[in-house]
Amino acid sequence: MTDSTISTEQTTNEPEPSDSLKAFGAAHKAFRRRAGYTQEQYAPLVQYQPGTVASIEQGQRFPPRVFVERAEEVLDAFGVLKGVYKHATREKGLASWFRQWAELEEQAISLYTFENRLVPGLLQTEGYARAIFGERVPMLSDSEIEAMVTARVDRQFLLNDRPNTAFSFIVEEHVLRRETGGSDFMREQIEHLLEARGPRNVELQVMPTSRGAHASMDGPIQLLETPENEWFAYSEGQENSQFIVDPKKISMLHMRYAKLRSQALTPDDTRSLLERIRGAL
Repeated sequence: MTDSTISTEQTTNEPEPSDSLKAFGAAHKAFRRRAGYTQEQYAPLVQYQPGTVASIEQGQRFPPRVFVERAEEVLDAFGVLKGVYKHATREKGLASWFRQWAELEEQAISLYTFENRLVPGLLQTEGYARAIFGERVPMLSDSEIEAMVTARVDRQFLLNDRPNTAFSFIVEEHVLRRETGGSDFMREQIEHLLEARGPRNVELQVMPTSRGAHASMDGPIQLLETPENEWFAYSEGQENSQFIVDPKKISMLHMRYAKLRSQALTPDDTRSLLERIRGAL
C-alpha cells in the first residue's frame, strides 16, 4: 500500500509550509519508512488519521506534542524528532496562523486573553469590528470588510456553546475609553461587555490606567489549553505573528498572565468601571 496524499483543495485551511515544518515532516517520513510502515499502517499506532500523518509530513500541519511523543516511541527515533520539533515554527503570515489558532479555540478548555490595543475579538460587537476593519491600511473593499466582520462575529458562538470552557479576558482601560466608531458604537460595545461577563465561565477584568506599569508591558497575550491539556500561545505584531509551542516561553507567559490577574480590577470592580464609562458616553 502506498502513502496517502492530500490535495491542495483539501488543505486550503492549512498554512503554507515553512522550512522548519517541512524539515520535521521530512525527518518523520524518513523514520517511518525506516520502520517499514506506510501512512495507513502507521496512523493507528500514534492514534491519528492517515490524512493527518500525510499533512504533517508535507509540512502543512503543525504536529501536536502528543503526536511527537508517540512518534518517538513507535519509531524509536533516538530523540531526533523531539529535537527537530523544538525548532518547528510557521512564518507565513497572520491569516494562515489565525486559522490554525481559531481551530484550537473551538476545542479549548481554557482560553486566556490580555489586550492593550483593542477589545478582544470574541467580545467585539459588529459595529466595533466594522469600525476597526474600516480603518485598516491599506484600505479594504466593502466586501472584504463584510467578510471579516462576519467571520469575527461568527466566532463568538464559542462563548455560548462552550459552557465548560474557562474564558478569561483582561483589557486595558484606555481601550474602553477610546470612542472607536463613535460614542454610540462604543456605548453598545460597553453594554455588550457587561452582558458577556454574565456566564460563570466568562471572567472579564480591566487593567486600570492608574496601575501604571504592569506585568505585560511587552504586549498582548493569548493562551489556550486543549482537551489533552496541552498549552499553546499566540502573539500578533504589525506584519508578523507567532504560534508558540515552547514550554519555557508558555510558562513565562503563564506567569505574566497570573500577575496581570492580580494587578487588574476584580470582576465586580470591573463591572462598576464599565458602568461609569457607559454613563459618560
